[in-house]
Amino acid sequence: MPKALGIKQIASNRKAFHDYFVLDRFEAGIELCGTEVKSIRGGALNLKDSYCMIRDGEIFVRGMHISPYEKGNIFNRDPVRVRRLLMHKKEIRKLNARVMQEGIALVPLSVYFKDSRVKLELGVCKGKKLYDKRESDAKRSAERDMDRVMKNR
Repeated sequence: MPKALGIKQIASNRKAFHDYFVLDRFEAGIELCGTEVKSIRGGALNLKDSYCMIRDGEIFVRGMHISPYEKGNIFNRDPVRVRRLLMHKKEIRKLNARVMQEGIALVPLSVYFKDSRVKLELGVCKGKKLYDKRESDAKRSAERDMDRVMKNR
C-alpha cells in the first residue's frame, strides 16, 4: 500500500487562540494505541480543555479527548488518559525553561496527519487579559465589516 503524503488537518483548538497569545509553535508526535489512531481517522477528537505539562524530562498532554473506537471492544483505552508526546530532549529542555517563566503555558493548537503519522502542534502561549480579548474581537469584527463593504462594491 503506498504511503499517503502531505498534511491533513484533523482538529484545531480555536479556543486557545481566543484565550492566549501564541508566542512560538512546535511539532510533536503522540504516543497512541491502534484503536485511538482509527478513532482519530474518523475525526473523533476534542482539544478544547487540553494542556501540556513537563515532568521528569518528558512532556505529556492532559485533557485531550479521543472517543473510543466503536469496533475496538476490549482494546479501547480511556478517552481522556494522559498521553506522552514525542520530542527531542533538547526541545523539551528549551520548552521547560520557557514554561518556568510566569504566565507561560503549553497548549495544544492542532492535531493533524503528516505522512500517515499523527502529529500535534504545540504552542508556547501567554494568557490574554479580558481587555485583550475585547480588542481582538473588535479588530476581527472591523475586518469582517471591511471585507463585507469591499465585497459589496
